[in-house]
Amino acid sequence: MTEFDGRDLGGARFRRVDLQGADFEQVDLTGARFREVDLSGMRMRGAYLRDVDISGELDGVCVNGIDIGPLIETELDRLHPERVPLRATDPAGYRAAWSFIETLRHLLFATDSWIRRGILGDPSPWDPLDLPWDQMPDTPGVPRDRRARPTLDAVLALRADRMGTVRRLVAERDLDALTAPSEGA
Repeated sequence: MTEFDGRDLGGARFRRVDLQGADFEQVDLTGARFREVDLSGMRMRGAYLRDVDISGELDGVCVNGIDIGPLIETELDRLHPERVPLRATDPAGYRAAWSFIETLRHLLFATDSWIRRGILGDPSPWDPLDLPWDQMPDTPGVPRDRRARPTLDAVLALRADRMGTVRRLVAERDLDALTAPSEGA
């Protein structure tokens, strides 16, 4: 076990570092940024949190003994009522939830990016109905028509075509070819 006691690591950058089971005591994390981190099972005692911004999947998060997850979900549903239909439990509910079609459009974008561009080398593989993730910056040649309202049947037909492409690729290529870095990515 490596021990850092009385050390100044201010401004240090930790990338792909395993800190499982690490113990932090009297540590100043003012201004620290955490991205794509797994904080499962983390315990904070005597913590001072002010001006904290947390965004992510919160499940079983207790603050001062209160599970805040349900409170946050209720408030998010109030602020964004379009979230409620996303929890459909039957086909009719999925058809009613526009987000299901958007999810399929995101899958089209991912398949076209990873398979058609990354593996097959097509420099412009995207269909106009493909939909990148919301935070992706606008990129020339990459579709981003959030106003498009295709039918479920139209999107399912594109999805079936892309799934066929993946099946053919897996059937025709060996494991080494599928796991090798691609020059087109």
